[in-house]
Amino acid sequence: MSTSLPISVTVSRPARLLTQNSEMCQIGVWNWSLPAWAGRLADGRTYNTCPSAGICAQACYARHGTYTWPVVRAKHQANLMFVLDDLADWESAMVAELGAAKFRGAWVRIHDSGDFFSDSYLQAWLDICRARPDTNFYAYTKEVSRFRALVEPDPPPNFLWVYSYGGTQDAALNPAVDRVADVFPDEAAIAEAGWASQEASDLLAVLGPRLVGVPANRIPAYLKRLDGRRFSEWQAEVDAERAARRGRQHLRLVIDNTRPDHSQPPTVEPSPVWSDQPRAA
Repeated sequence: MSTSLPISVTVSRPARLLTQNSEMCQIGVWNWSLPAWAGRLADGRTYNTCPSAGICAQACYARHGTYTWPVVRAKHQANLMFVLDDLADWESAMVAELGAAKFRGAWVRIHDSGDFFSDSYLQAWLDICRARPDTNFYAYTKEVSRFRALVEPDPPPNFLWVYSYGGTQDAALNPAVDRVADVFPDEAAIAEAGWASQEASDLLAVLGPRLVGVPANRIPAYLKRLDGRRFSEWQAEVDAERAARRGRQHLRLVIDNTRPDHSQPPTVEPSPVWSDQPRAA
């Protein structure tokens, strides 16, 4: 009987960490990308780079098109494995790469896909920002509580962020105070709501007015799911449905508690003891 040995998977570390697509190149922005949301790495490990994703996972541009091409997915997964396997070495490599003259005065978008999935990973990025004060960094994020604790008290001056709707922490956002981004069905819906579109330049998400409108990607299946709603509206509907289900479940438990308690055995009157029965010692 033969036994199979475990397969060893060797993934080379990326030679370049930051890339540019054609759209970002036009505005001088570099990208750092992780695989979007949840999946499995080549070595069998599972991951979730967007732990606070809500309805956005059902209409995520980074789970469609070129992002799903094997070569692109492999690149993003290699980035993630570098972070997971040796965070300190990855941080050093990022700081070294950002030392090139082309990054002086440039912008880096942290996460063309993915999010700040752990405290230690977010802290590494904050250290990178402080190590390279001549480079500007920005990010969209749904990790509201993590940013409240680790970033808002003392943010690096060269790091800007926008909280994006469509996540499980939407209720913690305050659009009267927070810079927020919401995905709208189209430009007309953004204008009607009185928000400012970032369509002309992604940098407007952090440099423009505080209420940021993002027109939905024209992916037919995603537009059908969006059904004319904003991400914030869709997420609010889902949250309300979940709360209603929890309420109904709680109500059933309360009703059950009003019923007679059948868990205790019924009280039985003792039988008379006759003189010819054996008595306990």
